[in-house]
Amino acid sequence: MSEHIRPYSEYALIDLLDAFASNAPVPGGGSAAAVSGALGVSLLIMAASLPKSKTGAPEEAADLAEAAARLRPLRDTLVLLIDADSTAYREVMAALKLPNGSAEDKAARADALQLALKAATDVPLDVMRAGQQALAGGVVVARNAYRLAGSDVAMGIELLAATVRGSALSIDGNLAGIKDASYTARVGAERDQLSDDSRRDAEQALRLIT
Repeated sequence: MSEHIRPYSEYALIDLLDAFASNAPVPGGGSAAAVSGALGVSLLIMAASLPKSKTGAPEEAADLAEAAARLRPLRDTLVLLIDADSTAYREVMAALKLPNGSAEDKAARADALQLALKAATDVPLDVMRAGQQALAGGVVVARNAYRLAGSDVAMGIELLAATVRGSALSIDGNLAGIKDASYTARVGAERDQLSDDSRRDAEQALRLIT
């Protein structure tokens, strides 16, 4: 029977912080990136949901409402990815512990490790995708949100930018151990595009705030 692991989304804040501070292998940087993204999206949703907008124009309120509606499922996705990253890393550790004596053992272990590394790469790629989409929504929020919420919007943007950058680093570390050239090329290209798009959107949003 598999061990029941309580989702990190059910942890009290101090318990989650203690989990990150422990010397256990998980949660680690990938899960932290997803937490950062979920916090960033939450701040954007808050700013988009205020009763006031930048000038009070009806179209601003409509744009903010639409942005909030698009951001909420992204936050839900990022919350799920907190645990998904840790689960994927546990699979990598399990593959590394497989028998490595005979030629058959070595081949089975190598295959299992490659599959686990791909799964552990797919998760931060999903985090990057969600982060990039949230940053695109952040541009809309920054353009229309109430001016007094500007620092909250800026913090949300900075957290999401860090999420994307950190996830890219996780991907880079995993790709170094993956032998499937077509997979590494595809993921590497998408990683670069998501990084570029996220940087552009973050810079635009911050300019709109000031």
